[in-house]
Amino acid sequence: MRAIYLIPILLFVALTAGCTKEDDPDGPGTDPVVGTDGIIIDHTTVKLAAIPSEYISAAKQKLHIAYSHTSHGSQLITGMSGLVTFKGSAYSWNNGGTDGALDLHDYAIQGDLGNPDRTTWASRTRTYLAANTDVNVVMWSWCGQVSTASENDISTYLNLMNDLEKDFPKVKFVYMTGHLDGTGLTGNLHLRNEQIRKYCRDNKKILYDFADIESYNPDGVYFGNKKANDACAYDSDGNGSLDANWAIEWQNSHTKGVDWFECSAAHSQPVNANMKAYAAWWLWARLAGWDGK
Repeated sequence: MRAIYLIPILLFVALTAGCTKEDDPDGPGTDPVVGTDGIIIDHTTVKLAAIPSEYISAAKQKLHIAYSHTSHGSQLITGMSGLVTFKGSAYSWNNGGTDGALDLHDYAIQGDLGNPDRTTWASRTRTYLAANTDVNVVMWSWCGQVSTASENDISTYLNLMNDLEKDFPKVKFVYMTGHLDGTGLTGNLHLRNEQIRKYCRDNKKILYDFADIESYNPDGVYFGNKKANDACAYDSDGNGSLDANWAIEWQNSHTKGVDWFECSAAHSQPVNANMKAYAAWWLWARLAGWDGK
């Protein structure tokens, strides 16, 4: 008789053992924002066409994003807005996610990572999350404060982010590097950005590498070793003068409206904001469950 009782149990085990997350009949977009094991968004992730459309849709279903920044951080948003005109409503976004758009609250919290000081952003984030319990992604941008930051200043930033992650485990916090400033690979900006990158790599954080994206043109040509700045100007002949601009050069050799789209990028050129937008959608898709492959 005991063997008879075991039959239904064995059948149940056999059936459930074959069920995996990938077998979910509802597909992507039906679960909360997924866990991550470290995500690096950089110049290698500006490939909009490589993002599967189902994960563009999944991001719009799953994510509730709060993005806080001042002028430099607006490049990402300017690019995302222009992208809707360039590529269509699949990339639409608004505060609230109405009409099937991505739910992104732009300028969600006042200030940036260094304004009004280097710590207030964290307490403001706590207040915001207490009042907006649906938000599951938080991203803050720097303006120019990484250029003058000390190693301890950046450690303070990293520690505050880590504390937020511990206290709000259901929220994904996106780290960011500071924009280029023309001081090159020996400048303080690069050293502090490297500090942020190492921490994110070592601790499997989510990093939107703002500076790395603007160190390369869309063809992957590197300008970070030519003292490139936030306007995409660089030193073409090594004489210390920023006498050329990689973004303008690239735009002039490619077709507007086909290879790139016009938008008013603060402090910079349109193609820089284009790339920031493509990278942003790569990030949203990853957070919605795409493996990036």
